[in-house]
Amino acid sequence: MKPRIPIPTAAPQAYQALLSLEKYISTTSLTPVHKELIKIRASQINGCAHCINMHTVDARKHGISEQRIYLLSAWRDTDIYTEEEKAILALTEEVTLISHHVSDATYQNAASLFDDQYLAEIILAIITINSWNRIAITTGLRVS
Repeated sequence: MKPRIPIPTAAPQAYQALLSLEKYISTTSLTPVHKELIKIRASQINGCAHCINMHTVDARKHGISEQRIYLLSAWRDTDIYTEEEKAILALTEEVTLISHHVSDATYQNAASLFDDQYLAEIILAIITINSWNRIAITTGLRVS
């Protein structure tokens, strides 16, 4: 692949704005497990090898088991995720695949499990990783 535009140097203010959003996400009340499940699942859907690699490493550091990492793409077919995690994963999938819209059922389920602040933080975390995925994929970041 030919080298592609380096966003951090070509548009430093925009890149810094996205980094600021990422820094905000790191200060939220979201648990490290919830953050990493969001990041891995969105990255799987988007096919971002760079982000999948980074966030599975981070997930292990936060104590997420190999089994929970391996089964993440098939989370509906297992009982190893909590009700809250399943709500987060469903919302992550629908926000990531936004052209299908976020269903009322998915949103209401998440809203019934989390307070407004936590739900807002979940949504912002999903939006943020989707932005990073799009930058990594478009600019050709590779796992070496």
